[in-house]
Amino acid sequence: MIPFNHVNATSLAEIKTALSDGKTTLIAGGTDLLGTLKDNILRTYPSTVINIKTVPGLDFIAEKGGMLKIGAATRLADIAADPTVQKKYTALAQAASRVATPHVRDMGTIGGNITQLHRCWYFRKPENRFDCKRKGGSKCFAMSGDNRYHSIFGVVNGCIAVNPSDTAPALIALNAKVVTDRRTIEAEDFFDVKQPGNTVLEMNEFVTEIHIPEPPKGSKSAFIKFAFRKSIDFPIVNCAVMIGGDKPRISLNAVAPKPYRATKAEEVIAGKSIRNISEKDAEAAGEAAVADAKPLKAAKFKVQIAKTLVKRAILSLT
Repeated sequence: MIPFNHVNATSLAEIKTALSDGKTTLIAGGTDLLGTLKDNILRTYPSTVINIKTVPGLDFIAEKGGMLKIGAATRLADIAADPTVQKKYTALAQAASRVATPHVRDMGTIGGNITQLHRCWYFRKPENRFDCKRKGGSKCFAMSGDNRYHSIFGVVNGCIAVNPSDTAPALIALNAKVVTDRRTIEAEDFFDVKQPGNTVLEMNEFVTEIHIPEPPKGSKSAFIKFAFRKSIDFPIVNCAVMIGGDKPRISLNAVAPKPYRATKAEEVIAGKSIRNISEKDAEAAGEAAVADAKPLKAAKFKVQIAKTLVKRAILSLT
């Protein structure tokens, strides 16, 4: 069921007022939302869709005072092509460049990419054929069904669907913060497992900006993704790392219901300069990253992929 009311917002205040009725949702690129509405996968639907692309000040990339700021409605293609992001915040540029297809990146935004719903085929089945836990039902159908692309780190709130964002692990590795209309949230703490959302956002709360501190001196970052096709596909596993400088930061995604901070992998290479990290160190970090994995049988293959991506991402910087 497509909502019958579409409104072009002109200010943040207008967005906030519109969301207060609990029957409104936001649209920017619409690459996730339109499919959700068209396929009628949820129990209930909004009566109004608010277009935020018409709000001034939500589409920008600016670096000032040691902080990179990106508006929530900034297109992924613009982030991937930005020279400053490519040079200093490399993992984010690489992640943005690997999302879906060129056409989707020309439409999709950074705010949409980190707030999108998950891709579990039971959840996404048209006409709400499977009224699962994430819709208020009593069962995770993937637990006893086809779970080959699902979590390798167990269940969160009764669900094993994975977070599909490519930019999320890059933001976590780069120690970013997500700014909303009412608070600032560490990127690592921004993600959650709700009905049906994947973030800690309240019903009438919305993202306005992303803030990324200038990386530590001497550090480098990288993003790497495994998918069956180079274009279009969501990740089977992806990984972002930042090493050098103070402390390493490693984040995996598409391996758990929330992006997975691989702290045990970080401990393996902590204190080592980039030039002193060996292939053996990178391999040990990969092993440590999946030390707590507990995949269901069909998803066991993802453990090796995650391990390898951590190793390759680290070695790409040495």
